[in-house]
Amino acid sequence: MAPDPPCRFRSRPCAEPAAIQTREAAALIRTVLFDLDGTLLDTAPDLAACLNHLLQDTGRPPLPFERIRPVVSHGTVGLLQVGFGIGPDDPTFPELRERLLTLYRESLADRTRPFPGITDLLAQIERRKLKWGVVTNKPGSLTEPLLAALGLYRRAATVVSGDTLAQRKPHAAPMLLACRQAGCGPSECVYVGDAARDIEAGRNAGMRTLAALFGYLGDEEDPRGWGADALIAHPRDVLTWLDGETQEKCTNRLQADCTDHPK
Repeated sequence: MAPDPPCRFRSRPCAEPAAIQTREAAALIRTVLFDLDGTLLDTAPDLAACLNHLLQDTGRPPLPFERIRPVVSHGTVGLLQVGFGIGPDDPTFPELRERLLTLYRESLADRTRPFPGITDLLAQIERRKLKWGVVTNKPGSLTEPLLAALGLYRRAATVVSGDTLAQRKPHAAPMLLACRQAGCGPSECVYVGDAARDIEAGRNAGMRTLAALFGYLGDEEDPRGWGADALIAHPRDVLTWLDGETQEKCTNRLQADCTDHPK
């Protein structure tokens, strides 16, 4: 059995989940939507390798994986910021971004895998006759080949990428498009993500939201302030939430996961 993903609160006081789903509200959920990087897939190993390759190509020393991992959910902007200390306004940004993307296209699924527990979660969702899909800010030219390489693209009821529309998360438009493609309304969806913009996007669209603590959270980030319907320490906690378990049980589950990964 694959090990549980580490609790991202291991260096902080253990978090308590926000309001837990009721059984009545759970019965309304027909579709579970996921962010991609840091929620559905652990893409950090491949992206970190590409960033370090680019750093070495430009005469800079590589960075430790632990420094790169927390920024992966912020895409090329986050990666180039941590690697080169530059933002999109820097004149060298476009060239470095394209070089980074070229490296990444060549190694999309070398080490990227679903997070431990995701494969079982998707199987359970499908077994329950629910739908699942992806809403990400990652470009479609990367999202679709990556999901296809892992055998997930055809299983998804909807895949909305960062360039599918003119708007990106946290705008509600990509979320609402995913609803239409999945054939359900926002109140029938729950969105799972590991960044504040994910929770904001879901809330903007009128969806329920779950903050994934196993994702790419930096030390300065505190999901307890994002306004999610619940915090989840492991993918299987999506099912716990859907089943409308009591807050006490979910709190005990989260406390146990944090205890398993002490400081």
